Amino acid sequence: MKIWDKSYDTAVIIILVILSFVTLYPFWNSVVISLNVGTDTALGGITFWPRAFTWENYEVVFKDDRLAQAFGVSILRTIVGTFLSIFFTSMFAYGLTKKHLIGRKVYMIMCIITMFFSGGLIPSFLLIKSLHMIDTFWVLVVPGIIVVWNVIIFRTFFMELPAGLEESAKMDGCNHIRTYFSIILPISGPVLATLSLFTAVGLWNDWFTASIYINNPNLMPIQTLLNQIVNSNALSEQLSSAGGAASEFVRQLQGVSTKSLVMATMIVTTLPIIMVYPFLQRFFVKGVLIGSLKE
Repeated sequence: MKIWDKSYDTAVIIILVILSFVTLYPFWNSVVISLNVGTDTALGGITFWPRAFTWENYEVVFKDDRLAQAFGVSILRTIVGTFLSIFFTSMFAYGLTKKHLIGRKVYMIMCIITMFFSGGLIPSFLLIKSLHMIDTFWVLVVPGIIVVWNVIIFRTFFMELPAGLEESAKMDGCNHIRTYFSIILPISGPVLATLSLFTAVGLWNDWFTASIYINNPNLMPIQTLLNQIVNSNALSEQLSSAGGAASEFVRQLQGVSTKSLVMATMIVTTLPIIMVYPFLQRFFVKGVLIGSLKE
């Protein structure tokens, strides 16, 4: 029996090691490629360590003066957008838990329909234009304030809270708003942290919204700007390989390839989220189980 237990434990450890390697290796390989000379990367064979170490890929990324501005826009957008989204989404979900709310089922059905059908890009653009939000900071925040999936999770979590909490609050003279801020939110730490993480990651990684609605370079978030940097370098690489008259910028990028630059930009944009995640990890496991168990 002891031999079987040891064999079982060994097999589990081996499987976990393999899974960890499969999970972490792609990210590590991306870091390695981002630190390797682009022309050497094009030859292939880059695995665990840079063959021709260089910082040139990151120098190209950070050379653009708009990068600091774009980082500021993305950070502000992520903070403001996450706060407003969690605040209004949780408040909306709390209202939907009230059985005496007139039209509660109708509101829920209308929300669920939007999960399967959207108005389309052109109607959305016309709506944003009619609201005069084109080339404004709020176009990066307002359209995504209410997330239906988060509404469902918040609603499920609030419905599982003991009814005695609100009853005791009413006996003390609290109305729904005061109950929400004084009782409900303080005990909703796991769901708030989990959905805040999901929302922040979504806002930080979103580049498409700005590419459609933003023309002002001072309002460009980091993801959209880095996408433009990668595209501009790809164009420069094509011009250089075509044998035409290369510009000074093209000549400066002789050691940079599109693949190495893509990896460098990916690391730059992913690192902030990776640094934030450990602080919310203790809430994550409990948060993702919301609604799976009922008393």
